[in-house]
Amino acid sequence: MARAFVRDHHRAILTTTRDDGSPQLSPVAVAVDDDGYLVVSTRQTAVKTRNLRKRPHAWLCVISDEFYGPWVQISGDVQVVDLPEAMEPLVDYYRRLSGEHPDWNEYRAAMQSDQRVLLRITARRAGPDVEG
Repeated sequence: MARAFVRDHHRAILTTTRDDGSPQLSPVAVAVDDDGYLVVSTRQTAVKTRNLRKRPHAWLCVISDEFYGPWVQISGDVQVVDLPEAMEPLVDYYRRLSGEHPDWNEYRAAMQSDQRVLLRITARRAGPDVEG
């Protein structure tokens, strides 16, 4: 059910854990790949990426466009996929969110220049399970 929701709703807040145990939150766009992973594009130098390399677990709160509409919270283990391995999954990520790019060579160059990585999240828990 959570993956189905994410296939139609891509706005999310990703939460990672800082060294002191406090949360670090980032707005992200999330998609679901063919293997069922939740995927997010970010930079190698981002705080969330550094946090995830140390503590590879994250939480997502995925919201609908209406904000006060339906939502889902997902937690899971995270793999950081670096370039060059990340390039084709980053192309797939873009296609899932935005369709075809007008110049894939330009897109690939931007991914390289931006030092992009792909976060591959294995969902372990999703909810809400209760209302109230």
